[in-house]
Amino acid sequence: MKKKLLALCLSVGLLASIPAVSLADVNIVPQDLSSAPNIAASQLKQISWLPVNSTEKQTVVLDKNSQIVNFGDIQGPIAAFSVPANIGELTINLTSEITKNRVYSPNVLVFDQDMTPFAYFPSQYFEYQAPGIMVADSLRGTIKLTPALGQKQLYLLVFTKTSDLAKTTTQLDPAKAYAKGAGNAIPDIPDPIAKHVTDGKVTLEVASNSSSSVLVGALFGSPTVSPITVGDTVSVNNAPIAQSKPKPILAGTEDYFNQAITQAIGKGDIDGALKLLDEAERLGSTTARSTFVQKVKGNQP
Repeated sequence: MKKKLLALCLSVGLLASIPAVSLADVNIVPQDLSSAPNIAASQLKQISWLPVNSTEKQTVVLDKNSQIVNFGDIQGPIAAFSVPANIGELTINLTSEITKNRVYSPNVLVFDQDMTPFAYFPSQYFEYQAPGIMVADSLRGTIKLTPALGQKQLYLLVFTKTSDLAKTTTQLDPAKAYAKGAGNAIPDIPDPIAKHVTDGKVTLEVASNSSSSVLVGALFGSPTVSPITVGDTVSVNNAPIAQSKPKPILAGTEDYFNQAITQAIGKGDIDGALKLLDEAERLGSTTARSTFVQKVKGNQP
């Protein structure tokens, strides 16, 4: 049971559950950073990060007026998002819309609050999504993350590489899509080809309480690194995001959550314990986090 608990904290699995897209043939381990670009700290400091909170959706138009990164294989406009890391597990949907047979082929590098890279999702992870009634052709992928305890913010850098620009995406012809949806015979016509370009439109949508897979941030007892001071975090309305202070939690309620966290960890249910911790701190608990840390350490072999 102790080994199982530790494995739940440390293991990283492959991602799943992208609507209408199969990743069965995409062999990607997100925390293998060997192929990820090593972006200079000086470049990261100059980036402004657009905040996206839970249940929100933000769209960024990439063109000559966007933020630009020219570093190694990354050349051109980028999108930079910050997401809250204190609301539990995260499901992040990224969509790059295909317009007039042109598309921005995204790569995503995930950083913790100290700007240490922890996960990399290369362009082949974002697969073609055929058009629907309310959905245009796009490249789309779902990223699932578990922020480590103590993390307050995660950063997602979206970019395309010069190697991506040499590739194309085969679309589904609209007539074929209509015939398929109507149950008619699919016409024998060629499918359009979308060229990969440096401009486009990407949309990021964040949801919490997912079944997550990638741990972001250092665990208990892990060596610390010097944080990098990043650029401005820009609010959509240029105003600071208000943080509401929770009311003091009742002693009986706090005891309940501490006992529940202890029981969950004793059973090896780290995911359940994390959910209890999130809820306890949302209600104003000041002891739930220390209870969680002590119990996890006590269950390690």
